[in-house]
This record gives sequence, structure tokens and C-alpha cells, in this order.
Amino acid sequence: MTDSLIGGQAELVPMDAARAEAWLADLGAAAAEAGCERLARFLARDTADRQRLGAVMDLSTYLNGLLLAHPEWLERLFAESAQARLSDILRELAQPLAADAGEKGEMAAMRLAKSEFSLLVALLDLFGVEDEDYVTRHLSALAEACTSRALRFCLTDLHRRGQLQLPDPDRPELGCGLFVLGMGKLGGRELNYSSDIDLILLFDPDVPAIVDPPECVEMFSRLARRMVRMIGERTGQGYVFRTDLRLRPDPSAMPLAIPLPTALVYYESAGRDWERAAMIKARCIAGDTVAADEFLAAITPFVYRRYLDFSAIRDIQHMKDRMDRHRGFSGLGVVGHNVKLGRGGIREIEFIAQTQQLIAGGRAPELRQRRTVDTLQRLSEGGWISSQDSAELIESYWFLRHVEHVLQMMADEQTHTLPDAPHELARVALLAGFPSLDLFSRTLLMHLARVDKRFARLFAGRQEACDVPAVVAALSDETDEEALEWLREAGYRRPQDIAHIVSGWGAARYRAMRSEAAREQLARMLPNILSAFAEGRDPDAAIAIFDRFLAGLPAGLQFFALITSNPRLLDLMALILTSAPGLTETIARRPHVFDALIDPTFYGELPTRALMGERLDAFLADSPSHEDRLDRLRIFANEQKFLIGVRLLSGAIEGEEAGTALSDLADTIIPALLRTVEAEFALRHGRVRGGRIGLQGLGRLGSHELTASSDVDLILFYDHDEDAEESDGEKPLPVSTYYTRLTQRLISAMTSPMAEGVLYEVDFRLRPSGNKGPLATHVDAFRRYQREEAWTWERMSLTRSRPIVGGQMLMEEVGTIIREAIDVHRHDEGLAADVAAMRMRIGRDKPARGPLDLKLIPGGLIDLEFIAQWAILSGTVADTLIGASTADILDALQSARPELIDRKLAETMRLFTRIVQLNRLGTGSARTVEDLPRGLAERMARAIGQEEIAGIEPEIARRAETVRAAFEELLPLADAKAG
Repeated sequence: MTDSLIGGQAELVPMDAARAEAWLADLGAAAAEAGCERLARFLARDTADRQRLGAVMDLSTYLNGLLLAHPEWLERLFAESAQARLSDILRELAQPLAADAGEKGEMAAMRLAKSEFSLLVALLDLFGVEDEDYVTRHLSALAEACTSRALRFCLTDLHRRGQLQLPDPDRPELGCGLFVLGMGKLGGRELNYSSDIDLILLFDPDVPAIVDPPECVEMFSRLARRMVRMIGERTGQGYVFRTDLRLRPDPSAMPLAIPLPTALVYYESAGRDWERAAMIKARCIAGDTVAADEFLAAITPFVYRRYLDFSAIRDIQHMKDRMDRHRGFSGLGVVGHNVKLGRGGIREIEFIAQTQQLIAGGRAPELRQRRTVDTLQRLSEGGWISSQDSAELIESYWFLRHVEHVLQMMADEQTHTLPDAPHELARVALLAGFPSLDLFSRTLLMHLARVDKRFARLFAGRQEACDVPAVVAALSDETDEEALEWLREAGYRRPQDIAHIVSGWGAARYRAMRSEAAREQLARMLPNILSAFAEGRDPDAAIAIFDRFLAGLPAGLQFFALITSNPRLLDLMALILTSAPGLTETIARRPHVFDALIDPTFYGELPTRALMGERLDAFLADSPSHEDRLDRLRIFANEQKFLIGVRLLSGAIEGEEAGTALSDLADTIIPALLRTVEAEFALRHGRVRGGRIGLQGLGRLGSHELTASSDVDLILFYDHDEDAEESDGEKPLPVSTYYTRLTQRLISAMTSPMAEGVLYEVDFRLRPSGNKGPLATHVDAFRRYQREEAWTWERMSLTRSRPIVGGQMLMEEVGTIIREAIDVHRHDEGLAADVAAMRMRIGRDKPARGPLDLKLIPGGLIDLEFIAQWAILSGTVADTLIGASTADILDALQSARPELIDRKLAETMRLFTRIVQLNRLGTGSARTVEDLPRGLAERMARAIGQEEIAGIEPEIARRAETVRAAFEELLPLADAKAG
């Protein structure tokens, strides 16, 4: 005979040992009367499980009643484990309905299954065999199985009555159009022991199964009432689950079952922030899964918005504060404390997880988790919260869930509040597995305080408001003496002028300040804003720039809410506004790009091409239209360019890394754009039989050296079956016309100014014959041109080329043609003179306009690029370096020609690249250091190893002189024939 029914290590102690023994005697008598001989013999022996059973019967009236009423449920455990029995119950509920199934019989069977399931889950939990993760998952699985069974019964009955024509009556959910969303803890598989279940019923009104479409709303609403009654009505056998349908859209006006179009219109036009939060956990638990998947995909943009939404978080915080005030949850404690809604409780952990999901789930799909603990783990993995915070919050979450379950197991009541009476508190402590109330209280308070501390840190509004510095008075009165004195002490040289600017913000002269909420946020952050800018070299100028930024801001609430929630961003904002006009313009036109700076991986991670591809795919996944995809591509590209620029400005990366990152971004965006354009084009014009296309990048794109303002140089190649004459679409086009028009569409998709701006300026002039040649290039025509007509300068451009996207065979063929064209020059005695002549013409026609015009100065970027291109054409370095960066080619050249090592060509190329990349963060037109903003000039000096700004131009001149000398050695200008 086994000594264990359930097992486990928990030490459960009854309130009254004598009373526990009396209950065990009653259970033994009930077992004997029911013929449960093994159980009766087991109870006659002194074992750990017997002692635990006695404690449970003494401490929980609900579990006591179940044990005495059904000793056979324990008897079964001698033949199979409690876990196996739970699985059997779920399998039985999933079985097809019997042909003669009746409503009363089904209701009785579900109630009996629920009671046995609840008893076994409770014993596994209390005995310490299974944890709260197991408990919540299995309770959720039971609710799902019962809901699904009740729905199947209702659907089958409608089919029998001829009101539905189900495609497969044996599987009534299939194609029925109706589905049930489990919300809240049921959706997250986190159900409480005595929880209500929150449901929403939706249906597709266009499915063929509906016999009478005009009556479908009423028909499915009647079904909803019947299903809810089957599950929730209390009968002689009890109830299955109390059911709540009030989370559906506009419950006071909407039917119980809502057509999908109606629901989607509601969420898109009137959905509130708390409904967004609720939809995070929404999951189909019964019914037509195909219709449910389509709905959940359609609702994703409502739940997870493209941009960070801190105003929504503020609204959720206000909701939480109202809840606290209404329920009187003002402090931490044990007596009478609500472990769900009280301070430091379960709801606060859920808020921490859900608000981060609402903030960043649109940008970080990995945060789109239904379960709270899964979200906390993802937040930790992504760096949004620390691993310690995540681990401690998860530990506290499961502890509080255990306390919650113990409270509910005592009498099967949906309560979350600890008792007031000491002896009842002691009962809770004992059932929770604590030997004393004192230890339980200390442990509970530790967890509550831990959660409260982290919640308060996230929602700073919980803190008592401190005295607002006098400077805020300047928002309404620019002559306020205290405000002026504050500004003067902070370091502003013209406090009166600054106060005048600030008062203009308060007067709401700018669009960004016209809402009361925006002005409220500004008032909160004004001291921090002015303090941050006061730390710069020229605070007065910084405020003037910030004023221009605010003047161009379309709305202020989101921006002020962002920096309110993340004050550390102010320092970075000050650096950007005072140092990088290009980035400032981006923020002013598209302030949402600033959102991404809260990503915890910002400084530590320069996204790889693969990672950017994953993020772009996720961002485009739920895009509803071609135009929306074009907008999203622009949003993604603008944001990533901005982030690369901020990393460069802050010193997290240098110019050569920025060039690689910007090129990787183009490598990510352009293929996605081509797929989008090609798919849209094919809808009307079809495809060409055997058609293959590819894009070859040239120039800075080809050599991985893009800047933030670079054009992208491209050639589109195509090929097709020999006998293909036109495309096969609704409006067929001749082959050459087809690819020309496709290329035009691609160019338009890149360059058309949309709401989110231009994607890339694009240049196709490096194709054969330039602007005189066809816009799209047939691979055979390209081969002929390179063999018969190409000029040296065109072959030079090919040394900076590489495939961006296209069929592998086609691009390999293009690569072979390019190598063959380049190899022609290996023994070309006039090559050096041709290259030198081109450099002379450029120097004559486009003289440099200042020392920072690094492209055109003698010894500048053109000299370095021409040397690298000559090195490949002449065979001095291997043709495997075609498409490599200029600096890498120069490294190889210095290895091949050791006499050049002292010239430091590769090092100079990298140094010049740093200067150029940083210059592009400004206006891009600075020709002297004096033209640069002070902060940008200081960053430039640091990037090239100079202690002072004054050292920049002399260092450029010294380096350029060395490069020009090397150019003369390799490509003597005296031998060139100026054309």
C-alpha cells in the first residue's frame, strides 16, 4: 500500500489538530460507505499525505465539502496520478458530443468535471507538488475546454434546428464563423482558482453556414446567452465558471455576439486605452479559429501602435490612481489588504508588464506576450528592465498568486482580500504553508514593498509632487523676478530673453502647446529642460534652437510625455539640438523617431543587417495596403537613419561604422521595396515568363560607405525566357516596356514625397549609356556594352559595385561580366593617364569650396577613391575586392606596395570618412570648421584625435598633402591629357 496519494514536501498544519482528526474520521467513514476500500485503509495509517489532508479539511470549508462528497475521486489516485487524472478530464471534455446529448446532462457533467478538477489542482498546489504556473495553466485549460464544449453543443443544436448549416457537424466549430475570445487571465492562461472568465463573442456575418443573414446577430446572441447559462448558472451541482461579457465593445449598446465589421470599426474609431491593454491577452478559446486569427491580425495595429504612446500610459496611470482612491488602497499592510488591487499587488505587476507592451510592442514584437511572466522575461532579455527586477517581480507575482489562490480555496469565493480577524488571517497563513502568521506577514510585506517600489519607479506620478521651481512662473509672466533669478543662477546670460521665449510656450502660440495636456506636461518638465540646456557651452543659443524645434512640432503631448517618462533623454536631446541640425530637422518633422531612443539596447547594439531585416519584417507584417507599406518603409528607414546618426553624434560609433550601418539599412530597405513594388505591379501587368530581375548597387552604396544624405546608385538588370514577348497579366506589356515601367515604379516608390518623406534619392545614370540608355538593362545588352563601348570611367564605377537583391544565377552572371570588364584593364598602359586625366577635369570643373569639402580638395576623397579604383583595374589588388570599402582596398594596396605604407592612405580614408559622416549630421554644407555648430565641431575633433577644434583643418591639410603626393606617384598628373 502506498504512503502517498498526492506527494509533495509542503508542511501543512491545521488550526485545530483534534478537529482535523475528526474530519479525517468522517472522510474514512465516507470512503467506507462509498466502497473506497483503499482510501479507507490509507486513512487508517499515519502518513504525511494523511496529515496534509487533515490540515486541508480543517482550513478549507470548500475543499472539505468536496472531499466528503466524493471520496471516490481520491480512490482513483491509487490507480493514476492526480496530474494524469487532470489530463483525462480535459480529454473527456474534448470528446465529440453524443448523438443524444441533452443540455441538462451536459451541464451536470461539466459541473462534476469542474469540481473534481478543482479539488485535484488545489491538492497539487497546497501539497507543494505543482507550482502556480501549473495551476493557472490547468485552470485556464479547464475553462477553455468547458467553454468549447458548451459552444459545440449550442452550435450543434442550431444545426439540428436548421438555423445553421455547419460544413462538418462532427466538428461544429469548423467554418461556423463564430468564435469566443478569452480575455484577461483566461486569455493569458493565468486563471485564478475561483475566477470569473471574461469572454467576447464575435462572428463573421458572411460565412456560408449562416442560413438567414438578417437574423444572424439575434441568433448568435441567443446562442451566447445559452452558452453563458450552461457554464455560469448555479444548479444543484454548483456552477462551472461565472462568466462576464462586459469586456465586449460598448456593452451597454452592443449585442452579446458582435459582427466582425462592427467590432473592427469600433476599435479603430472609438477604442480606448484600457481596451488596448485588455486586447493584449485576447486569445481564441473556442469556435472558428480561422475567423479568430483574421480578427486578431486585423486588431494588432490598434493594440500595438507604430509609435510609442506615452499619453496612453498616462491615462492608464490615471485609471490606476482612480482605482486606488475609490477602493481606499492607500498603503501597504496585511490585515484587510487586497493582494490583487492593493498597493504592491498583482495588478501593479501586470501594469508594469502591460504598459511596457503598450509603449514598445509596436516596435518590439517579442514583447507581444499574453502571459505576465513571459512578458517580464522578454523585458529583461531586451534590456527594458534589469534581470534582477524581472526575477524579483516574477517571484513576487507567483507568491501573490499563491496567496490569492489560498484565499479563494477556503470557500470558493472570488476574493482577493485578506481577512481582518486575526484567527482568519492565521488560517490563510497555515493553508499557504507558513508555520506562523508572523512569518507569513513578514514575507507578504516584503513582496508587496518590492512590487510597490518598482511600480512607483515606473509610474513617477505615484510620488508626492514636490515644489515646482520658481522658473515655471515664466510660462505666464516673463517679468517674474524669481524666475529671472533662477535663470541667471542656472547660467543663462540673457535671462530676460529666455523668459520671453518661455512665456511664449505658455501662451500656446505654437501648435504643440495648444492642448492643456501638453502644457501640463511642459510645466512638469520645464525645470529639467532648462537645467539640461544650461549645462551646454551656450545655453541661450540652445534654448533658441529648442524654441525653433517646438515651433515646428505638430503636437507636443507625445514628446513631453516621452521626456517626462525618460528624463535622461533630455541630455541627448540637448546635444542633438545644439550640434546636429540634420537630426534636429528629422525630429521636428517626425518627432516619433525620438521614441526609439528609449530602447535599452540603443547604445550597446548597432543592429546587423539580419536584425534589421527581422525588425522590418515584423513592422510590415500587418500592413494592410501597398501605400501603407511604402509609408512604413519610410518610417523604418527614417528612424534607423536617425538612430545611426545619434549613435555617431554621441560617440557610440565612428564614421566608418556609420557608413556600414547606413549601407546595411539600404540593403534591408531596397529588397523589401522591390518586393512590394513588383507584387503591386504584377497585379495589373502579370509576370514575364522566366523573368529574373536584380539590383546592382554602385557608388557609396556599392562600397558600403553611404552617408545619411547619400543618393543610392543602382542598375536594374533583367533576363527572361527567349520566347517571352510580353507579360501575362490583365494588361500585358512588351517585355522591354514591362521592365522599364517596373523600374520607373521602383524609382517613384523611392523618391515620391509621401507623408513620411522621401525614402531615398536614387540615381540610375551609371547604367550603360547613362541617361541615353534604357532605364532597365538586359543582361545580354550589358555584356555587349562592356565588351564594345564602355569607357574607363564606367569600368572604374564598376569597381564599387555589388549585388543588392536578385536571383542568384542572374547576379552571378552580372558579377562575371563585371570582373571580365575590369580584367580588360590589367595590361592597359594608358590606364594611369586616363584616371589622372579624369581627376584633372574634376579639379578644373569643380574646385573645392573649403577645407571641409573633402570630396573635392586635392588629396581628398576623390584622390583616395581613384587610387583604390585604379588598384583594382590594374590588378594591383585582387578583383575579389570589387565592392569592398575604399579603406579596405587601400589596406590591400599598401600590402602590395610597401613603399606606400608611410602614406597611411587607408588610415586617412577612415579619418576623412569620420569627418564627412559627422559633417552630414549638420546642414551638410559646412565648408570650414567655423560653419559647424560648436558641439559638432568638438565631436569632430575628438573623432580624429585632436584635442581642440583648431586642430581639425591643419590635420586635414597635412593628410591631404600626403595623399596628393601618393596620387602623383601612382597616377602622375603630368602624364594626363586634360580633356
